[in-house]
Amino acid sequence: MSSFSQARRSLRSRAHYDGQVLATSRWVRWAAPILVVVVAAVLRLWNLGTPHSLVFDETFYVKDAWTLFNNGYESTWPDGADALFSGGQTDVFTTDPSFVVHPPLGKWLIALGMAATGPESSWGWRLSTAVIGILAVVVLMLVARRLFGSLTLATIAGFLLAIDGHAIVMSRVALLDNSVMFFALLGFGAILLDRPWHERRLGAWLERRRAAGLDPHWGPTLWWRPWLLAAGLAFGLACSVKWSGAYFLAAFGLYTVVVDALARRRAGVSFWASAAILKQAPANLLLLVPIALVTFVVSWTGWLVTRGGFYREWADSLGAAWTGPLAWVPHTIQSFWHYQVAAYTYHVGLSTPHPYQANPLTWLFMIRPTSMYYVGTSRGEDGCASDACSAAITSVGNPLIWWAATAALFYLVYRLARYREWQVGLIMMGMVAGYLPWLMYLNRTVFQFYTIAFEPYLLLGLTFVMGRFLGLIPHPTQRIPNPGRVVIGRRIVIVFLVLAVLTSAFFYPLWTGTQTSFAFWQLHTWMPSWR
Repeated sequence: MSSFSQARRSLRSRAHYDGQVLATSRWVRWAAPILVVVVAAVLRLWNLGTPHSLVFDETFYVKDAWTLFNNGYESTWPDGADALFSGGQTDVFTTDPSFVVHPPLGKWLIALGMAATGPESSWGWRLSTAVIGILAVVVLMLVARRLFGSLTLATIAGFLLAIDGHAIVMSRVALLDNSVMFFALLGFGAILLDRPWHERRLGAWLERRRAAGLDPHWGPTLWWRPWLLAAGLAFGLACSVKWSGAYFLAAFGLYTVVVDALARRRAGVSFWASAAILKQAPANLLLLVPIALVTFVVSWTGWLVTRGGFYREWADSLGAAWTGPLAWVPHTIQSFWHYQVAAYTYHVGLSTPHPYQANPLTWLFMIRPTSMYYVGTSRGEDGCASDACSAAITSVGNPLIWWAATAALFYLVYRLARYREWQVGLIMMGMVAGYLPWLMYLNRTVFQFYTIAFEPYLLLGLTFVMGRFLGLIPHPTQRIPNPGRVVIGRRIVIVFLVLAVLTSAFFYPLWTGTQTSFAFWQLHTWMPSWR
């Protein structure tokens, strides 16, 4: 064999080896995120059907979902329907309409799981919510990877959401708030992707303008922004689950105007502020709002195409229809509008006392978590092997993760005021959208579990701080991290994550309705208000 042939074979062998090493390296790099998803799935799907009874607000949403699936609108049930439904009598609903105050999409999603497994299966009641919780872990890792540029930090962010008790509970009960969180997070990701898209096209337009010897003055109006359309769709889906999704639409709509203004200023546009407000803001409005509004209306298709829904024929009743300039509006639209006004009035006026209501000022400190389910038993009863047993589902987060994330949030406020980092600003905007509006309703009946809507941004904030400890997010004034501090930081992060895992293992029975001794349950009441 010639030396040339030997050299060529050697090169081929080397290339094959390098390819195998590269493939193995990629597999190793992605093994950790894949493992995080597996952990999230196991913690959410294991024994999902326990308890086989409607817990907390499942009494509304599961039964509403099933009537929505069968009738096209939510309808009423007879007295004692919870016990009948749990016992397998799932067809005792009526065709009489029920007044519900939340849009239908979240209940349609719950109904999909029930349709797949049968309405008798408590596993099926909660299946869609669990899948959404698992997907949220995936989306959060993708967002964190894009936001921080680090697969390590992306894995940490997903891992924190995967093992946190509040996220686990909200994925294991058939409520609506997990869906609000998921769709809002998708919108957040779309806004994140719109930033570089917008800056590239703005820069290209200005470059062409200046090359032609023309002053850009106000800059362009950029109409083709597909990620804004995607954000409008995602926020519209959030609104179609609960009205609170509108807070995300409004907050990030304003955010895009601010980001556009700052991008124009950095690019040297003369009238950057007026251009962002007067030129680009109207375009952003038309890119975000109409698609969100259409999405919201489409989610009501079942109500619109049937005749039996609540207030469906309101405008047809004597003296109810609009008169004057709006008399031409179809009665279906008039009835739909009347329903939305009635639902809004209910929301803003809700002040019925509840033993587990929680003032929004206390949410970040997890003072009053919601007890979703509790059953106490005595020895020999339902398999109880102690003098007294408890089975509970309490939406208390992992205290170590939750309180650390709250502390990180206050650090991020300082960091944003001091250094104006865009990543911090975007994370804080998620908190603004998900949390601040609730401070307007301090006298309204609200619950701690609403915090699932902004939990991803709390965890992104905590991940940002961990990135500082690990040296993966440099200090703005010190681009090269101190090696000694990085070593110490890595140890702190590892110890924190290990303790977080142990804490989740300790609390897991109280997140899943697992029967334990009453004494074991008492060990978890770290505050009197957790009872």
